[in-house]
Amino acid sequence: MAERADERVVGAARMLIVDDERPFGDFVKRIACRLGYETIVTTEAQAFKNAYVQARPSLVVLDLLMPDQDGIDLLRWLASQKCTGRILISSGVGDRVIEAARRVGLERGLDIAGTIVKPVRGSELRKILAGLLPRHPQSLGKTDLERALDQRELFVVYQPKVHLATGRLQGVEALVRWRHPTLGDLAPDRFLSLAEASGLIDALFHFVLNEALRQQYAWAISGIDVQMAINLSPLNMYDEGLADEIAARCREFGVATRRVTIEVTESAAMSDSLQALDILTRLRLKGFEVAIDDFGTGFSSLTRLRRLPVTELKVDRSFVRECLDAKDALGIVKTVLELARNLELVPVAEGLETPEQYRKLVELGCDFGQGYVISYPLLAESLSAWEAQWRMPDVYGEAASP
Repeated sequence: MAERADERVVGAARMLIVDDERPFGDFVKRIACRLGYETIVTTEAQAFKNAYVQARPSLVVLDLLMPDQDGIDLLRWLASQKCTGRILISSGVGDRVIEAARRVGLERGLDIAGTIVKPVRGSELRKILAGLLPRHPQSLGKTDLERALDQRELFVVYQPKVHLATGRLQGVEALVRWRHPTLGDLAPDRFLSLAEASGLIDALFHFVLNEALRQQYAWAISGIDVQMAINLSPLNMYDEGLADEIAARCREFGVATRRVTIEVTESAAMSDSLQALDILTRLRLKGFEVAIDDFGTGFSSLTRLRRLPVTELKVDRSFVRECLDAKDALGIVKTVLELARNLELVPVAEGLETPEQYRKLVELGCDFGQGYVISYPLLAESLSAWEAQWRMPDVYGEAASP
C-alpha cells in the first residue's frame, strides 16, 4: 500500500510538534525523522488541535510561548482530551517557568516526559528523543489481525488529492488504520507484512475496498464527487478474479468504475509477471483508472512502462521531499513528470510537506498532489469541513483558494 514517510504511522512512535517558530519545528522534525519518528509540525494552536484529534500521537512537543494560545491553555486542552501520549515542553523563557509548566501538566494527569530548553543543540535533542523511543514494541500475530478484522478494530482514513494549480479537491486515497486496544492507532507498515505472511492480505484488501466504496457512495449522494484511490498489495495480484470482484463491489455500492483508481507499486507493476499484466489490463477494460505508486524507486524498463495499461504516475515522496535541496532529486522529479507527459499519463506528487515544495511542483507542471501541506489523512466525516477551510499555498503571488 502507498504509505511511506509522512503518511506512515507507527502508533508507538508518532510525534506532533506545535511551535510558532517554524524553523525550530523543522529542526526537531529532522532529528526525529532520523530516529524513526513520524512527525507532524504545526505552528498554530487550532492546527495543532486538529492534527492531534486526527493523529493521536504518542509524543507531543509543545512550545509554551504561542501567540494565539499559550502552552498552559494547550496543556489544559490536552488534559480535556484525555491525552495518554507523552509530552515534551519546550521554551526559552527560563528554567523556573518551564518547571512550573511541567508541574501544571503533571497535576492535570498528563505524562510530562521532560523539557527542552531553547536553544538546544542537535546532539542533546537527539539524546532526549532517542530516550523516548519504544524499546520493545509489542509483537503482533495472526490471531491479533484476525480479531481486528472480526471486531472492526480496523478503519479507513482518506487523504485528499488536489489539482495543484487551482487547489480543487480531485480525489482521496483510502488508507487503512488499526485501532489496537493497547498499542493505539497503527498504520499499514506495522501490520501489512503480517497480513501477507499469514494469508490475510485478501481479507484486508476487501475490508478497505468495501469501506471505501460505501463511503464514496455516501459522499456522492451528499454532493461530494471524488475519485477514490485504493491500494493493491503485490500478493493481491495473484488473484485471477480480482478485477471481476472489484467491479462487482462497485455495482453493489453504486459506484462507477471510472471513479475508482487502483494503485499498484512500481515493483509489482513492472515485474515480468504475465499475471500482473493480465490483472492491470482487465482492470482497465472494466473502466478503472490504474496508477503506479512510488514511481522512481525501482528499476523500471521504459519499454515495459510504455506497454502497461496504466493512467497515472505517482512521483515517490522521497524525491518530492528533497527536490528543493538536492539536484539529483529535482532531476528525477523533472524526468518523471516529462515521462508522464510523453506517455500521456497523469502525474501526481506524493508527500508534499511544505508550501515551497507545493509551489515547485506547480512550477514544474505537475497536475495533482497530496501530502501534509494539503492535509493529513482524514476521517470520512471530516472531509467536508476540511474542504470548506482548505486554502492552497500562495502560488501566484497572492492568496489563492479553490
